[in-house]
Amino acid sequence: MIFLDVTKADEGRHASGLQRVSRQLRAALGPAATPVRWHPGSGSFRAADGAEPGAGDWLLTPEVFAPEERPGFAVWLARRPCRCAAVYHDAIPLRLPHVTWPRSVARHPAYLRCLAELEAVWAVSAASRDELEGYWRWAGVERPPPVAVLPLGADFDGSPRAPAGVPEDPPRLLCVGILEPRKQQTLLVEAAERLWAEGRRFELHLAGRINPHFGAPVRARIAAGTRSRRGALQFHDSPGDAILRPLLDGAAATLFPSLAEGCGLPVLESLWRGVPCLASDLPAHREHAAGGGCRLFPPGDIDAWTAGLRGFLDDPAGTTDLRRAAASRSLPTWAEAAAGLQAELAAWRGR
Repeated sequence: MIFLDVTKADEGRHASGLQRVSRQLRAALGPAATPVRWHPGSGSFRAADGAEPGAGDWLLTPEVFAPEERPGFAVWLARRPCRCAAVYHDAIPLRLPHVTWPRSVARHPAYLRCLAELEAVWAVSAASRDELEGYWRWAGVERPPPVAVLPLGADFDGSPRAPAGVPEDPPRLLCVGILEPRKQQTLLVEAAERLWAEGRRFELHLAGRINPHFGAPVRARIAAGTRSRRGALQFHDSPGDAILRPLLDGAAATLFPSLAEGCGLPVLESLWRGVPCLASDLPAHREHAAGGGCRLFPPGDIDAWTAGLRGFLDDPAGTTDLRRAAASRSLPTWAEAAAGLQAELAAWRGR
């Protein structure tokens, strides 16, 4: 039996990328997985009916954790009664500590050490896998577990693939992601202001919650642009899928100028709806772009992004081809991700 760790996913109020992966896996695995949470009092994982993983079972965790956040967890892990596997996301807290929540930065080294003690790990991209294996080599881990790649599902709302639709006029460009320096929304605002000054007609929509540690300056920059642009620049604070879906379906393109990503799941979700993506040239984004429907630009380069947006807006024929590629390319689903995990856990034979 598979026991799925949902300790944080059950408590989280925000639809972060990590929580989205956890909830989608839970739904896709369905009755094949029993949700469990860490119970400090008993020092074990426990389901709502009191069931706990035992011999012959798997505990699968898609969460990011540290032993000090789960009292008794280190003891449980050392004496665990079952086999353990994890879905690994990224090491962004260690790569960009100056713009990452302090708690995330503090927990990450212990989290990566815990992963090295498990039986198996699935990374959300080949880039993420290489990053984790490289960290373990640097840390001197002698017998790390095998790390495979788990293609995450693009079907974020359970809807069927969308055909290449007709974008609204003026063109809507949409950026989805938490407001913080890593996501580079201020770069988009500055690039858009250059293009508006040149006389181009389009709207820039930014959607996401505000990072409580680092989001205030980003929000202030957007607010200043909103006041001066009278509808051309719009911010949607913490939108749910019911708001995101029409924003996405009428968009000419989605924009992801991030400085770092483990997977870049919103790129896949945009392509699922037939909307092309303009994204930073990051290793994870390159994996998505290889199938078509994407254009990549150097991360953090305002001139390159301004030129890229200008070229997209000024080339209707090329934009149409990009939309066709986005709508017609092959994309993974959450059902396939869950089936792959089940098959590999059932066939696991050890290191």
